[in-house]
Amino acid sequence: MNLKIKVAIVGASGYAGEDLVRLLLTHPHADLTAVTSRQYAGKTVAEIFPKFSHFPRARALRFVEPNAELLAEQAQFVFLALPHGVAAEFAVPLVQKGVRVIDLSADFRIRNPSVYEEFYAQTHPAPELLSRSTYGLAEVYRDAIQSAQLIACPGCYPTSILLPMLPLIRAGLVDPSQIIANSLSGVTGAGRKLEVDYLFAECNESLRPYGVPKHRHLSEIEQELTLAAGRNVRMQFTPHLVPVNRGILTTLCLTPTTAFVDNPASCDVFARQVRQVYQSAYADSIFVRLLEGKALPDSKNVVGTNFVEIGWRVDVRTGRLVVMSAIDNIVKGTSGQAIQCFNIATGQPEAAGLI
Repeated sequence: MNLKIKVAIVGASGYAGEDLVRLLLTHPHADLTAVTSRQYAGKTVAEIFPKFSHFPRARALRFVEPNAELLAEQAQFVFLALPHGVAAEFAVPLVQKGVRVIDLSADFRIRNPSVYEEFYAQTHPAPELLSRSTYGLAEVYRDAIQSAQLIACPGCYPTSILLPMLPLIRAGLVDPSQIIANSLSGVTGAGRKLEVDYLFAECNESLRPYGVPKHRHLSEIEQELTLAAGRNVRMQFTPHLVPVNRGILTTLCLTPTTAFVDNPASCDVFARQVRQVYQSAYADSIFVRLLEGKALPDSKNVVGTNFVEIGWRVDVRTGRLVVMSAIDNIVKGTSGQAIQCFNIATGQPEAAGLI
């Protein structure tokens, strides 16, 4: 008999938490035993999210106040869908009680507590756990995720940048000191909160950059690129808010380590190398779509899914490589990647509950 794994969600009322509820209610190997929300304590999941009311479990399961001790008794895995700084308050006691934790916040993504303090403007709440956390970029850290007790899921922007960048850096095809990234994100990336900047009338029919020049996610992006390059990496990153609900489209402008300006033959050789590197890196990655021919990433093709689309063009005129990616910021950028990590950590098929 294949017993289901008991799981709980702390902070189940935000966008990421809601999507975790959706995915775990239908997951073939998970039994959702607890969902927490101070705001909705006592109400059923179906009352707060009527879209799930056709699930008997959603009609029966009630939100409760978060309590680490009780959660440790109710679940083998706990998903933390909480803001940074708050997530660590629950991660510490849960890890101490032997529960496996999948954290969707930034609290355990960054290995150096001083870097965390620099980018998040607060002292790290649990530096003693940093050495025990595993960065949950599923396609890159599968082996470590399998046995990890604390998994730190990457941010949405880092996912959209690191998946197309890391194979190229590791293969030495591009210069790590010449990386420019521009990303467009839907409004749900800001979370479910009441702030003037994210009201419909403020976002609709409007495009704007923000977090310039030092967005918080740069800390983990540069950390992972530095590890891949074996040298300190600094990059230019400009995020933009666009008037769609979900999705991230990223464009990377990169400088190849091989010069081929106005040299079509050398350009073709480099293009083949890029293709081979991607095909080798993601041959066993079900959720990575490598686009060939005239196809380019499009957010409409990935919204609501755990897929990432990666496309590229080699520009012989400027001697640059342009790489583009598209993800759903809530699924592949948050909840779906968390489920993917859960599947890897429990020895289930990687796509379980996601396709």
